[in-house]
Amino acid sequence: MDKINIHRVLIAPLDWGLGHATRCIPIIRAFRDLQIEVVIAAEGSVAILLGEEFPEVRIIPILGYQIQYAKTSAGLFWKLLLQVPKIINTIRKEHIWLEQIIQEEKIDLVISDNRYGLYTNQVPCIFITHQLTIKIPNELIEKLLQKINYHYINRFTTCWVPDSEDVRNIAGILSHPKKMPRIPVKYLGILTRMMNKKNPIVNYHYCFLLSGPEPQRTLLENQILKILPQLSGMIILVRGLPGNLSSVEVSEKIKVFNHLSSDGLEAIISSSNLIICRSGYTTIMDLIGLEKKALLIPTPKQTEQEYLGEKLQLDGFFFTSKQKDLNLLEAIVQADNFPAKFSNISKFSTNVLEALLLEI
Repeated sequence: MDKINIHRVLIAPLDWGLGHATRCIPIIRAFRDLQIEVVIAAEGSVAILLGEEFPEVRIIPILGYQIQYAKTSAGLFWKLLLQVPKIINTIRKEHIWLEQIIQEEKIDLVISDNRYGLYTNQVPCIFITHQLTIKIPNELIEKLLQKINYHYINRFTTCWVPDSEDVRNIAGILSHPKKMPRIPVKYLGILTRMMNKKNPIVNYHYCFLLSGPEPQRTLLENQILKILPQLSGMIILVRGLPGNLSSVEVSEKIKVFNHLSSDGLEAIISSSNLIICRSGYTTIMDLIGLEKKALLIPTPKQTEQEYLGEKLQLDGFFFTSKQKDLNLLEAIVQADNFPAKFSNISKFSTNVLEALLLEI
């Protein structure tokens, strides 16, 4: 077999929530399995999470996008639109940053998880995304966004998509559009940091996993805290706040963690009967990998999450309920009774990574 001529790789996940960082964990592990040195570029909560996961890996600071979300669903579009100039400026700055850091750190390969500015002619650059189609309600604007999306993606060497290439896949039209980018597109299979251990001991009736951007994370947490006393059995709440020391008051039957490592989170999910969480793509990959029942609550007006929630319910994976006018207690009962069926979907592995690197 040909030899992989890569010695040092830079991996940089986007800082919109923690999903981009957590789905990079199996990729980082696979590079280390291949004896390829990893340098991580991150800041804030992403740097904290990956630093806890890989304390021996060097993390260098990179400017975050620091996107702010509206408190109301109706204001989300306009809030994001007003930040477009800042996003474009950040893309420009991270591109300039990369040109310099490649020389300083002697980087042979760049892995960018949804960071559009991390391309260069100096070394191969891989763009990771499951959103080749950016789903929004307006078809004309959706087509325009795809053109803009491809304009940036086509600057990279290759695009890696964390999904199955088969008809039975997770992201549907998001990852399998009618029109593809000009650069090669390779499917990784499911990217999950968790291993499916058969017949785990169930210790918790309900596991609430909070994640995603503020203020929606806090708004959903407040709804959860109101109904917790009405639920029976052991309950666990993971607040999705790495590095945060704040606490909430709950009863003795409820365990609360601000954040858990991958191993800790895997143990909790595996030992829970029902998971209540957002329909973030990384979370979905983890749940399918573990074959766990779940209630998905899409972040309001995040059309990707809403599309995924509806698709995965139709495909028989999970029960989904929108946050608007949510009756959480009723939705939990419906999710508990939902006949979830998990089919075989290809998964990412070190062998998959090795084969892809040999093609670069």
